[in-house]
Amino acid sequence: MKTLLIGEYREGKLLDSTYELFGFASQLNADTAMLLVGSEAQLPAYGGALYLADAASCGEYNPDLHKQLILEAVQKESPDYIVFLHSSYGWDLAPRIAASLNIAQISEVIAATDGGFEVGCCNAKMRRTVKASSATAVLTIQAGAFPAVQPGGSPTVQNLAVVIGGALEFVGYEPAEKKDVDLAKAEIIVSAGRGVGKKDNITVIQALATALGGELGASRPVVDAEWVSHSHQVGTTGQTVSPKLYVACGISGAIQHLAGMKKSDFILAINKDKDAPIGEIADVLVVADVMQFVPALTAKVAR
Repeated sequence: MKTLLIGEYREGKLLDSTYELFGFASQLNADTAMLLVGSEAQLPAYGGALYLADAASCGEYNPDLHKQLILEAVQKESPDYIVFLHSSYGWDLAPRIAASLNIAQISEVIAATDGGFEVGCCNAKMRRTVKASSATAVLTIQAGAFPAVQPGGSPTVQNLAVVIGGALEFVGYEPAEKKDVDLAKAEIIVSAGRGVGKKDNITVIQALATALGGELGASRPVVDAEWVSHSHQVGTTGQTVSPKLYVACGISGAIQHLAGMKKSDFILAINKDKDAPIGEIADVLVVADVMQFVPALTAKVAR
């Protein structure tokens, strides 16, 4: 089995998330080749074949040109799977490649199984296993679902000629709208999940965050219910954080939330369900009613 991994490069740097592609390939026990539109100065630590196009010449993103480059690498490698990160880059390019090759696409893969690939469904509350209907398929993998793996070594580089043409021109990046709360800079985050019960109970979680000198975070269901503003959301559709301490209050641990906070130095989870998925990555799991335990913890901290 062979995979063609599509690396990502932004603002002059190879993105660390590119190494999650190798984590995915290792779980398939697949041979790898990589395509990167980037720079000789920023090559991945990878001892395999690397198809490299110069980002300075063709733009860090140009869907028409990048599609042609990927199709050229596909022709040379004949991979079983063409694998993108489930990012804005992957969202745009993956369906273009699938349509050009008339092959299947499976989006937002969160696990590889013997029979296919697991993807989320029902707003990430459930999982299902799907198979490609074609021999070759395009995949996008969910951020944080697979470990970042650095294979090591230096790649064997094959330079791809910059393709001329395309109706679009890459201009640059526009900064995201400033958030009310920048959780990415917080050293302590106390997050509320659906398990806190109701909007009025958010003040209890906020009190613990204040006592610890941290910021209030939240899971997507809490934001969707309009208990807190979107600027507090942690996860792939919110903010990605890596604080020294992350306290998860009543958060079960959907993959999208875990992907946004799993790099925290220390994770304390409070949940009445001892089998909640967040317990798999928590350093400490407190099995208790959130609304009983958190006020008691706040009282101890505030002394």
